[in-house]
Order: sequence, then C-alpha cells, then structure tokens
Amino acid sequence: MTEQDVPAAGIRSRRPASQAEAAALASAVRLRIIRLTYRRALTNKEIADRLGKDPATTLYHVRKLVDTGFLEPQPVRVGTRGSKEIPYRSTGLSWRLRFDPDETIETAMLEAFLGEIADVGMTKLLSSRLVLQLDQAGEQELQRRLDEVLDELAARPPTPGGRRIAMYVATYPSE
Repeated sequence: MTEQDVPAAGIRSRRPASQAEAAALASAVRLRIIRLTYRRALTNKEIADRLGKDPATTLYHVRKLVDTGFLEPQPVRVGTRGSKEIPYRSTGLSWRLRFDPDETIETAMLEAFLGEIADVGMTKLLSSRLVLQLDQAGEQELQRRLDEVLDELAARPPTPGGRRIAMYVATYPSE
C-alpha cells in the first residue's frame, strides 16, 4: 500500500505502533527519508545526496525503515554507470499508525521539520500562529477536525503535474 492508498479512516482508528516501529520513527533522518520517498522512489545514493549525508549512514537508516515496513525496495534499475541500483519508496505505514505520546518521536518530528525548512529556505515557509481558549470539549473538537482534514488530504490521489508540499501541524498548551 502506498501513501496515495491511505484510507480516510481517521487517526483514532489507526493501529498502535509496535515498539520497533516507534523506535524506527524516533529519528529525524528516517522521518526525512520517508518524506523524500513519498510517491517517488529514490536510491540510497539519491537519498544521501538530498540529505547531505554519507551513503553508508543513509543505508543504515534505509535498512531499518525497510525492516520495519516503512520503505519497500522497488525493482532494481541500471544506474548511469551501468551499476545496479535499488530504489526505495515509502509504504505510507507511518500515516496508518497511532503513537503513544513519546518525547523522542515528537523531537524527531520537529527536527525533521526544521531540517526540511532549512533545505527549502524560510522564505518558502507559509506559517501562522493562533492562540485559542477552549474547554476540553473544544480541544477535542479541534483535534478531531484537524485529524479529519489531514486524513482527507492524505487519502487524496496526487494531482498530475502538481507541486509536492509538506505540512507540520502542532498544538500545545499556551501558558
């Protein structure tokens, strides 16, 4: 199953992540690899080049993501110098899992986001901030509605010729 096949079942119906799956996603590098291979297969060298990392380092992360089901190898292809290359593509698994609150995963998500923004530049970032004062029911409604929008967008098939965009959404108490 690919990210484009993700059903709009809702975040609450996702299955809990296993310990191995949660550990695999507790790395900003691995989260960025999943994002890079979303609907586009890349070889380990292509991933390393895009991340500015050594291919041996990215191969370690790629293997961990393959072992836990977040990436799947695609058919072998011949590279520019005639060598055999294995491209990898995201399976969409990360979107179909539910995680218990985990500081390590949250930190990795934020670090991945900051790394991606650093790559594209701050001038490409569209951001906004808002403070609300809600009771518990209002907070639950806000989270439910955000989850619904994100699930709906994740289930949408790619638009041919469309531009890839990424989102990072966070809510937190404002004291």
